[in-house]
Amino acid sequence: MGIDPADTDGARQPPTIYDVARTAGVSIASVSRVLNGQRNPRAETRERVLRAVAELGFMPDGAARALGGRLKEVIGVVVRRPRWFDDSQFADEDENLQFPDMINRGMEIVAQQHGFDLLVRSVDLNEPDAGRRIFALARKSDGLILHDRVLSPEALDRLSRQIPVVTLAGVPTPTTVNVHGDNESGMRALARHLIVDHSYRTLAYLAGHEGSPDSLSRGEALAAQVAAAGATLLTGEQWRGRYQAAGGARAIERLIAAGTELPRAIVCANDQSAIGVLHALSLHGIAVPGDVAVTGFDDIPVARHLRPRLTSVRQSIQDLGATAFETLYAMIGRGAGGPGDAARGRDIALPTRLVRRQSCGCDPPPAGPASRTVAEAG
Repeated sequence: MGIDPADTDGARQPPTIYDVARTAGVSIASVSRVLNGQRNPRAETRERVLRAVAELGFMPDGAARALGGRLKEVIGVVVRRPRWFDDSQFADEDENLQFPDMINRGMEIVAQQHGFDLLVRSVDLNEPDAGRRIFALARKSDGLILHDRVLSPEALDRLSRQIPVVTLAGVPTPTTVNVHGDNESGMRALARHLIVDHSYRTLAYLAGHEGSPDSLSRGEALAAQVAAAGATLLTGEQWRGRYQAAGGARAIERLIAAGTELPRAIVCANDQSAIGVLHALSLHGIAVPGDVAVTGFDDIPVARHLRPRLTSVRQSIQDLGATAFETLYAMIGRGAGGPGDAARGRDIALPTRLVRRQSCGCDPPPAGPASRTVAEAG
């Protein structure tokens, strides 16, 4: 049955395009396509929409047609990308193991299911006029998904009052929704494992790029656990891998060249920088995990194929993208006062899980079909 919209006096109001979408069990975009004869909607969808229109007595007036015309069925996605080290032997790895691209794949799968397209734009870490380009993208889109912290709080507030916005690894505001992995619980579990299970007393945090919310929250959670245990944590600009394999390798090379004593464990902000750390340590004959333990974060697929296999904190990367899209889709398609409108201000944290492998000092799994399950117990 359809919903009878009523005003505060209980008088019946004319049904809207939102009521048609709810009654038909389809998106508002699908209703728009049927009513405006766009893109040849599926016969089943067309039948459900027309049945709902007849049941509700809906009359597609000029306002409804205008709404259909305004819906672009395009989501803008903004990715914050660093500049690559041009002379790096890790150029291929850094280009092809990109965490944002794995998130975007999750968005793409769900967008296709809803008949939407993605319009992706990248901005540099320190691009002086990124806001202008992002606001221009907003004019071409029904909503925006922003990776990392690509706008100032003031600019984000201004943008989100013009168009629905979901951030990834940002900070929720009254007008936006933020989606991220549960960095704090994942890093706490990793820190306890290193400090309690392995009894490591000196650790270092190889951070991501400056200002990254993910890097900051992971580092803060690690620091709290280290402080509570009375252990030592090394941090600072010399301990910054910038989320890149090249950055991780360069950090270790510079520390060794300066004669810096390495800690018992290096906790990397992501798996990519851990790849560079493992490589640099190997070149200098420093055994992992015998001399220095190394861990990552994200558990990208290559982590389980490294030698030694990389201990990491797993998060479902594609689910981050899928959740961001579904949340934004609700904000676009339900209209003011609907479920999507109520989502604004939420901070959605997806679960993470510690995956113990050999790079932290855990024993290798026994040979046999069950080895992966044993090695990757969380």
